[in-house]
Amino acid sequence: MSLPLLLFFFQFLSPSLQQFPRPCTTPDVLRSKRCCPVWPGDGSVCGSLSGRGFCQDVTVSDLPNGPQYPHSGLDDREQWPLVFYNQTCQCAGNYMGFDCGECKFGYFGANCGERRESVRKNIFQLSVSERQRFISYLNLAKTTVSPDYMIVTGVYSQMNNGSTPMFTNISVYDLFVWMHYYVSRDALLGGPGNVWADIDFAHESAAFLPWHRVYLLFWEHEIRKLTGDFNFTIPYWDWRDAQDCQVCTDELMGARSPLNPNLISPSSVFSSWKVICSQPEDYNQRGVLCDGSPEGPLLRNPGNHDPNRVPRLPTSADVESVLSLTEYETGLMDRSANMSFRNALEGFASPETGLAVTGQSLMHNSLHVFMNGSMSSVQGSANDPIFLLHHAFIDSIFEQWLRRHQPPRTHYPTANAPIGHNDGFYMVPFIPLYRNGDYFLSTKALGYEYAYLQDPSQRFVQEFLTPYLEQAQQIWRWLLAAGLLGAAVAGIIATIITVACRRRLKRRKSSAYGERQPLLNSSEEEGSTSYQTTL
Repeated sequence: MSLPLLLFFFQFLSPSLQQFPRPCTTPDVLRSKRCCPVWPGDGSVCGSLSGRGFCQDVTVSDLPNGPQYPHSGLDDREQWPLVFYNQTCQCAGNYMGFDCGECKFGYFGANCGERRESVRKNIFQLSVSERQRFISYLNLAKTTVSPDYMIVTGVYSQMNNGSTPMFTNISVYDLFVWMHYYVSRDALLGGPGNVWADIDFAHESAAFLPWHRVYLLFWEHEIRKLTGDFNFTIPYWDWRDAQDCQVCTDELMGARSPLNPNLISPSSVFSSWKVICSQPEDYNQRGVLCDGSPEGPLLRNPGNHDPNRVPRLPTSADVESVLSLTEYETGLMDRSANMSFRNALEGFASPETGLAVTGQSLMHNSLHVFMNGSMSSVQGSANDPIFLLHHAFIDSIFEQWLRRHQPPRTHYPTANAPIGHNDGFYMVPFIPLYRNGDYFLSTKALGYEYAYLQDPSQRFVQEFLTPYLEQAQQIWRWLLAAGLLGAAVAGIIATIITVACRRRLKRRKSSAYGERQPLLNSSEEEGSTSYQTTL
């Protein structure tokens, strides 16, 4: 059986983690609002017979939100996920998933009892084979329809109380593109062009860092299941002090096309990618949601952006200045916040002063604008796979701040943050459900680490020793064959030399015993010249 076919069957045997789970998109489920699928492992709801979990009512936080969104009952995301479901699986112990069929982050094995720490590496410290594997995994995800998830293509009010579901298929990679669109899209208030733009459940406030942390963990998990490679981790791009797009090469994320500077080089697999959810103005004007249809090629023209908006990419000094800020959130806890670590790292405040700025995109935001293409629009930015490398590094800076300041959970806002960002709010659009505040904690608790944050001995093993050992493991048969061949050649040469030396020695001995030495002359004429000259 071919590898692609094996992977195809593997996907169907593996439950997954994000919304909308395919078992929960039927009219019966939508009408009952009960998303509690059967776990195939024991045939029971939420794996209850195996003690994995049980179906439970969803209780949402009633603490007040900030003033940025003044409406109520107009957007499906306002009290996530109650518009769609009011019952979901509550998993026990180390189990996780919409049917409790998966393991929590950092746990592995049939019963989720194996604790393991994965290490995310700098993309430039991956071996050649690791880089090639990463690119091939991305393309596989882009071209493989998700067997476990569908995306919603209309608002719930259009579904006749669930009787006419509006869902469609999506690829594994584009599922995540759509999720990033859905969480950040404008609120549709009814009618063409009638939207509320000052709303975002994953940006411009406290949930920015926890939400993207969970997003990357799920993406990593899905790739592992798709490929069967459970050692896979997302690499990061350390862009501190970079002068250009260092990862924009055909060996990595695609160079610039020589034919059109806005496109990807034809030598890169990414030149054939089509983007989705990249036309938010059009959706707003028509009062519709992105339906996942292809909308054109992946665009990128790094460096040809407005220099007044992004004067330069962030430096090491900028990162250090941001890390020195002690408060996670301040003021209104939005893009106007001063001296807020989150706001400065996201890029709405100056890294030097900590004060909010307008008209410029700094830190995290600067990379998006610098790419000058698909990645520069918030809702469609995840179309560019550089998004993953960039946000992995942002997550590592968040981790540095957590380790340096060790804030208690009470530092995360419990109320009055913009809608979707309070501690107790469930992250849109994840099912199973995850609260923002639950991920205001170290990566160590979630089973992963960044190579450059390890202690020196661990870094030496990860960055220097491990790659060589992995390469040696890949070519050990060739090394063994070369060693055996070298030994054989050396043995033949040694034999030839030995035989030659023995023959020469034998000739010398024969000469010494076979010739008679001349007698000593007593004549004075010959004198010493006739003295024995053959030695």
